[in-house]
Amino acid sequence: MHLIRRTPGRSGGQALTEFALVLTPLLLVMLGIIQLGLIFNAQVTITNAAREGARQATIYVYSTSVGTKTQNDVARANAALAALENAMGILSTSAPQLSTTGSWTSSGTAPNLTYTNGDVTVSYDVGSATDSDPRTGEQVTVTLVYHQDLLIPLIGGLLPHDSGGRLAQQATATMVIN
Repeated sequence: MHLIRRTPGRSGGQALTEFALVLTPLLLVMLGIIQLGLIFNAQVTITNAAREGARQATIYVYSTSVGTKTQNDVARANAALAALENAMGILSTSAPQLSTTGSWTSSGTAPNLTYTNGDVTVSYDVGSATDSDPRTGEQVTVTLVYHQDLLIPLIGGLLPHDSGGRLAQQATATMVIN
């Protein structure tokens, strides 16, 4: 009878191979969780920023010293943009994550107007209120598009992204002007 004797330390190669086979999918899952956590954090932050921008637009005080209704609308949109950028926290407020052109372009017809500045849109809806210069009772909607960097290439390949490899996330907040 022939006995097989095990030499201590000889099974280490097998354990190392099994560890490497288990470690690869485990790291992918862990990196996916990290990427999704970053995406979720950005979504919560931009939702809050859109809400802050809309809030600032609702408390903007119409002033004849600023000029016409259109000039006040632009000033209101600038106030909303400033509040929105202040609420972004650690997220980047510069291109390519958040692009602003520096000037507002208007579209639509009075009294339902939309002002767009890159990735930020401020729109007015008269709804059941009567149109007035200070826009009291009208709804203002602030929409923000944020382009989140996808840090994990493999995970980023599974998610929808633009040509720069960024995930476009959108947040909208609507409030009534006081």
